Amino acid sequence: MQALKERRSIRSYAEQALPRQELSNLLWAAWGINRPQSNGRTAPHWHNVYALDIYLVMADGVWRYEPMGHRIVFYMDGDLRAQTTIGQAFVATAPLNLVYAFDMSLLTGTTESDGIAAMAACVAMVGENVYLYCAAAGLATVFRQNVPGDKLAQTLKLPPPQIIRFAQSVGYPQS
Repeated sequence: MQALKERRSIRSYAEQALPRQELSNLLWAAWGINRPQSNGRTAPHWHNVYALDIYLVMADGVWRYEPMGHRIVFYMDGDLRAQTTIGQAFVATAPLNLVYAFDMSLLTGTTESDGIAAMAACVAMVGENVYLYCAAAGLATVFRQNVPGDKLAQTLKLPPPQIIRFAQSVGYPQS
């Protein structure tokens, strides 16, 4: 109940990077495996299809979360934080920007509009898990739709079936 009471969008962050254990806890809450026998996740997915990848865009580069091993894997050099937004200056200095990439090609046997709805629902639920974790852990976060999806996907060298429509900034609140 306290996490729900504290849940809010915050757009100003301290420059302090998140410790690796905090990242680990955050990512497990977001999209981690909580039922290993069935690969069940902390957020729902569409018809047993795991089409979501989470990229961590930080000052020290871009990393990708692998739920199966509950680890982050280095993906790309460079501080690309400012490239995860359109016109939101705070994003460039937020310690962490989660970029949600969804592989639409994995959603077979559905209409395009149902696929887009499935993508939006999955990402929104993962984003809400991040909100609740941040509220419980004393972190700040804001879910963002104002992202340059196609351009960012090209920058990250993602294959065309993967699309980006949402991102989420995370960090310690500015005091």
